[in-house]
Amino acid sequence: MRTLVIAILIAAAPAWAQYPAKPIRVLVPFGAGSSTDIVMRILAQPLGQSLGQPVVVENKPGADGAIAAAEAAKAPADGHTMMLGTNSPMSAGPHLRKVPYDAMRDFTPITLVGNYTFFVLVHPSVPARTLQELIAYAKANPGKLNYATGNTSGIVMTGMLASQAGMDLVHVPYKSEPPAITDLLSGNIQLMLSSYSTVAPFLREGKLRPLVTTLPNRSPLMPEIPTIVEAGFPKFSVSPWAGLFGPARMPKDVTERLNREVNTLLQREDVRASLLKQAFDPKGSSVETFSAYVKEQYDTWGKAIRDAGIQPE
Repeated sequence: MRTLVIAILIAAAPAWAQYPAKPIRVLVPFGAGSSTDIVMRILAQPLGQSLGQPVVVENKPGADGAIAAAEAAKAPADGHTMMLGTNSPMSAGPHLRKVPYDAMRDFTPITLVGNYTFFVLVHPSVPARTLQELIAYAKANPGKLNYATGNTSGIVMTGMLASQAGMDLVHVPYKSEPPAITDLLSGNIQLMLSSYSTVAPFLREGKLRPLVTTLPNRSPLMPEIPTIVEAGFPKFSVSPWAGLFGPARMPKDVTERLNREVNTLLQREDVRASLLKQAFDPKGSSVETFSAYVKEQYDTWGKAIRDAGIQPE
């Protein structure tokens, strides 16, 4: 009888009592050394310690995050496979191309992790030290400035800026940020919107010139650089973000445990300091708040793409 009671209690125990039962995979939709990869690797070890199982980061780059998202959507919904998703596969990509998943239905939102800092950068050969000077130069030289993009964020945000400012620019797309930055450093490309972590050394050495940041507030790493709103663009409505997702229909107790663990981690001073050094603004959220945020961002990026006249592939 006692054995039967114990068996019944075990069967009735919440899923998180046995979770995690093995190492956890977190898919990163971009390559090693990317901003998203760096953020997840900062979180992986302490998250594994709190969960009692290793958290293994797996880079799955390609198709602006669609490859990783498709794999995450098809994974078993037991909490052992997650994705650090971003606005690229979750907000913008589905508006720009056909993707093999439904961003609103095929995932379980777990928590917002935070927002990236992007800067508008120019090669030093461009005679502009402010955004307004860049706009004036571009208008005086239509079609002569090349801008690079290495991800969907760059495509949408540069397209928005060009549309709102009335600049005639030449788009040169790249598969990722590193080769785009190489050409920006050489002067083959004159303009780029890039995340801070991939260009930080070149900013410190003066090889690239930052004009504005796309965050609502100035970056504490470069407080002298104004925001794009301060520079005269109050309708610049998008901000790149990252959050944790699991496959659809993950158990609620597993989702809530992961949410608690990650949010606790994002409040640790050492973790926050490491993220802020990458110009990544740690946030955190409830499951419900993040679910609403994902829908809002999907609509916001879609509208930005349409308003900027960016055509689907």
